[in-house]
Amino acid sequence: MRERFRDGGGFAEAAAYSRAVRHESYIAVSGTTSFGPDGALHPGDSYRQAKKAIRRALVAAAPRRPPRGRDPQPPPPRPGCRWDAVVRAHREEFEGVESANTTYYVGGLVPPGVLVEVELDAVVEEPPR
Repeated sequence: MRERFRDGGGFAEAAAYSRAVRHESYIAVSGTTSFGPDGALHPGDSYRQAKKAIRRALVAAAPRRPPRGRDPQPPPPRPGCRWDAVVRAHREEFEGVESANTTYYVGGLVPPGVLVEVELDAVVEEPPR
């Protein structure tokens, strides 16, 4: 079984990718940002961008709580880029779930003004033991 979740974002159309793809019990959620038709939402605010991106990615995870996440972000001194704000947003959304997660710096993100991207992996049901 293979299903795709598309949310109509311009980048997904331009690059021919889906926000998420489910293959059997595994769901992979593509890098998700806080971006709207007029550009980056919440400019200069890593915390609010992370909250929006996490919530958007969770919708695509259908709405399973993921066992793994990744939070790439550009390094300082980019204005507003705060790893501690991203970690705080992640804690608020996943407290009690305690998923595996990696937060790291990358050279930059597409599109301009985006301070964090969120990727998730989720499992629909527990595999038999």
